[in-house]
Order: sequence, then C-alpha cells, then structure tokens
Amino acid sequence: MAFDATFFALVGLILFFVLIIYLKVPGTVAGGLDRRADAIRKELDEAKRLRLEAEALLAEYQRKAKEATAEAAGIIDQAKREAEALGAEAKKRMEDYVAGRTKMAEQKIAQAEAQAVQEVKALSADVAIAAAEKILAAKVKGEAAEALIKTTIADLRGKLN
Repeated sequence: MAFDATFFALVGLILFFVLIIYLKVPGTVAGGLDRRADAIRKELDEAKRLRLEAEALLAEYQRKAKEATAEAAGIIDQAKREAEALGAEAKKRMEDYVAGRTKMAEQKIAQAEAQAVQEVKALSADVAIAAAEKILAAKVKGEAAEALIKTTIADLRGKLN
C-alpha cells in the first residue's frame, strides 16, 4: 500500500478535526457566539426600553406643551376681557365726569342768569326811582313834596327789590 500525498492530507485533516474537537474549539466558538448574541440581545432590549422611555417623555412634553398653549390662550382671553372691562369703566367714568361738568356749567349759567336778572331789576328800580324823583320834584314843591318823595321812594324800593 502506497501512501500518497492525498492520504496524508486526509489523515492530517482528520487529525486537525479531532484536535479541534478535543480542544473543544467548536464549544468555545459556539459559547463566544452565544455570548455575543446575548450581548447583542441585551443591547437591543436596552435600546427598546430607551426608545419607549423617549416616546413616553415626548408624549408628556407634547401634552405639557398643549396645556401651556391652552393656559396661555386662557390668560390672553382673560386679559382681553379685563381690558375691555377697564375700557368700559373708563368710558363710563369719563361720561359721568363730562355729565357732571356739564351740569355744573349749566348751574353756573343759570346762577349768572338769575344774578343778571336781579341786577337788571335793581338797576330798573334805581332808574325808576330817579325818574319818579325828578318828575315829583318838578311838579310838587315844598316840604309836603319832599315828604311825599321820600315815602314813595321807600315804597318803590321795597316793592322792586
């Protein structure tokens, strides 16, 4: 039996596989691959957990943003209502002030009018008295005339004032 190179190559290959199995290389390789697969699986699980947390945080922040927007809109609406109420109150105050000032001016005008009428009456009485004095002085003479003039003047003053 002649041993050729193929036989030795076959024997070497078989010995190599026996040596690999004896040294438990396939178990070690499989164990390494299993550990690597477990590490990858753990990383994937961690990534899923982190993604879920991120989604929950995003949803919460979106909810808070909506609440803040709604609250801001409420504040703006309330401020508008308050501004309108203040404007209406200021307008009413202004109208009341103008009405009061108008009434006061009307009262002053009426008072000035009454005073002017009184002054005209007094002036008319003085003019009438002076005229009566001149007429009586021209027509009646003597002590009787002076007594009559004084009484008439006193009567006129009492009646006209």
